[in-house]
Amino acid sequence: MVSHSSKPQTAVPPLENGDRLSRREFERRYAAAPHLKKAELIEGVVYVAAALRFRSHGQPHAQLIGWLFNYQIATIGTALADNTTVRLDLDNEPQPDIALFIEPEFGGRVQISSDDYLEGAPELIAEIAASSATYDLGDKKKAYRRNGVREYLVWQMFENKFDWFVLQDDEYVPLLPDETGIIRSQTFPGLWLAIDSLLNGEMLQVMATLQQGLNSPEHQTFVQRLTNQSRS
Repeated sequence: MVSHSSKPQTAVPPLENGDRLSRREFERRYAAAPHLKKAELIEGVVYVAAALRFRSHGQPHAQLIGWLFNYQIATIGTALADNTTVRLDLDNEPQPDIALFIEPEFGGRVQISSDDYLEGAPELIAEIAASSATYDLGDKKKAYRRNGVREYLVWQMFENKFDWFVLQDDEYVPLLPDETGIIRSQTFPGLWLAIDSLLNGEMLQVMATLQQGLNSPEHQTFVQRLTNQSRS
């Protein structure tokens, strides 16, 4: 008589809000939960996103994507990611709404892992904050600062407020509009935002202002620098 014995398989625990996990365990549980569309590990704590609404997330998200996509396609050596998991450090694996970064072969710091995740700090991250405003401006902001995300954009939908932070001396300081009401990125020359137009839903003016930035000498110089970097 032949007896067969096998070890019982251990079920993967569910991924739930408030879990305190290592990054490896977070990834294991997230991979076993294909029904989840967005989960993040921030300072070792799991955050699972609630269902997303149109005016408080879907629409402003699309507007920022459109603005940044037009910049990216006009700027060689840059890449744009929508809701892509980023391995920042051992305690932080966020899934930012939008990330704009310089590609590795053009001198950027982000690497694309063999299993197709982003590793390292993108140069720019943007978040749409509705119910997530507390941790977007709290622990998540601290993690982005500590890991060297150079520019961090947060659109607070309930307040209709847009914060653009830039990293200076290891601290985030507000990047303010100039006298014409335009915020100009320090990391991505030519990335210009007519802030009042954005908050008022005037996307044609937002895109017209961006086009001015793309036509500027500083954007042309930036593109040339990236091009030269890829050849070195």
